Amino acid sequence: MKKILLAFDGTHFSNGAFEFARWLNETEPVLVTGAFLPQAQAANMWSYADGMSGPMFVPLVEERDTEVMKANISKFETLCRKHNIEYRVHEDTFDFALPELKAETRFADVLIIGSEVFYENLGGKLNDYLHDVLHKAECPVIVVPENYAFPKTNVLCYDGSDSSVYAIKQFAYIFPELAKQPTMLVYIHKDGTNNLPQQVNIEELTARHFSDLTLMKLDMSADKHFGTWMNNREAAMLVAGSFGRSALSELVRKSLVKDVITEHKLPVFIAHR
Repeated sequence: MKKILLAFDGTHFSNGAFEFARWLNETEPVLVTGAFLPQAQAANMWSYADGMSGPMFVPLVEERDTEVMKANISKFETLCRKHNIEYRVHEDTFDFALPELKAETRFADVLIIGSEVFYENLGGKLNDYLHDVLHKAECPVIVVPENYAFPKTNVLCYDGSDSSVYAIKQFAYIFPELAKQPTMLVYIHKDGTNNLPQQVNIEELTARHFSDLTLMKLDMSADKHFGTWMNNREAAMLVAGSFGRSALSELVRKSLVKDVITEHKLPVFIAHR
């Protein structure tokens, strides 16, 4: 049984994120922990947990927002009982900020967040707040739009880097049931080369975990066109990595994955070391 961490902006309930957790539970029973955060008002709320100087800042939750959060928690509990999902709600979530969310991710298999509702108050953009969540989370993150088809295929984004291989392995380890679906390993060209890096090794690895596997090389300009190519695929999930903890995700900073997330059409699985 997997532990799924489901994070909500406390005043906005993401039905898309919950439905994805429900779908996973139908595939294989999971434990879902609901985390209800105060409204995101700053991009640097991780900082006080990282030992930075200066006063500790935790966003205040107005009385009205507190009532909305309580209603959303009640909705979450009702839906979990309705769909026979084992669940937890941590009682201290009214004081939640990003450092607490980071600590929660350390003890979860995967974090699910809604790409639209969770960031509604920040203009619906792939902003620094989302960058921080993706970068600081200590487990893989699934970013889910509100309206989508449950994935029937997987697209593994491979560029030869260790981080892309790491993401592929994490996806296979955590979701072996989804690895049985038709899967495409997409190689993103770099420096004009048409050679698949470590082709024998990546084929040996992925073929062990993905029983219906196809390899594909894209000769398009990935930075400009990959998002469009990906978003035209129906009922798919994108699996992507990042380049370590020393900087924000290179894949997210570029349009390679950002375009897929901001179009709000497909779920995206992101993992980094």
